[in-house]
Amino acid sequence: MQGSCLCGGVTYRLTGPLRDSVACHCVQCRKTSGHYVSATQVGPGQLEITRDETLTYYTSSPGARRGFCNRCGASLFWSHEADNGAVSVMSGTLDGPTGIATAKHIFTAFKGDYYDIADDVPQYPD
Repeated sequence: MQGSCLCGGVTYRLTGPLRDSVACHCVQCRKTSGHYVSATQVGPGQLEITRDETLTYYTSSPGARRGFCNRCGASLFWSHEADNGAVSVMSGTLDGPTGIATAKHIFTAFKGDYYDIADDVPQYPD
């Protein structure tokens, strides 16, 4: 599986199985994406950055960082020290069919008031 940002300044390859996507409605995800974030996750060693010309990381909270393209602004990655090398990868940056589905919605207590969650996927307020 391959993916990239909008402008192609960052490209990556994922190996091995992908976790189903988790839709996060927390304030940080909404602020970095403009809506909510949907992300799969891979384990240590399953993410290979193949082009990092415009890749920048932002420490968004203690122990957590977000990878994004500093040219087109695409949100790409999220990782936390406590996850032992696992990396969340924004599902919308994957190229082609993914074979994954949305497994759950998290931090729904913080979702924007301008939309409803209209599917039957489990929801967790925090």
